[in-house]
Amino acid sequence: MILYGIKSCDTVRKARKHLDQQGCQHNFHDFREAGLDSDTLARWLTQVEYTTLLNTRSTSWRALDDSDKQDLDQAKAVRLMLANPTLVKRPVLEASGAVLVGFKAADYDAWIAQHG
Repeated sequence: MILYGIKSCDTVRKARKHLDQQGCQHNFHDFREAGLDSDTLARWLTQVEYTTLLNTRSTSWRALDDSDKQDLDQAKAVRLMLANPTLVKRPVLEASGAVLVGFKAADYDAWIAQHG
């Protein structure tokens, strides 16, 4: 099980704490330190829509040029997320080919029961 995000994100901290409290063994992948590769992003996109992964409410999104935000499709969103991994909605939890985006304790518990 791998949890993707950034250390300074409060939601990622909550997710990490929850996984620890549930005794779930997991690795943490920090986007700021280790980046995001195209294979990982492509794998996620087989499970979830790009609109779920792209955080259009983030500070990183607001900092983009307006031209980057217009005419958005999956290919453009992928390019943006690879260039700016902090555009990915956090956290992303991955195990056994399954992906869960965001954090809600009840969703994590159900997901872990099925995939963990």
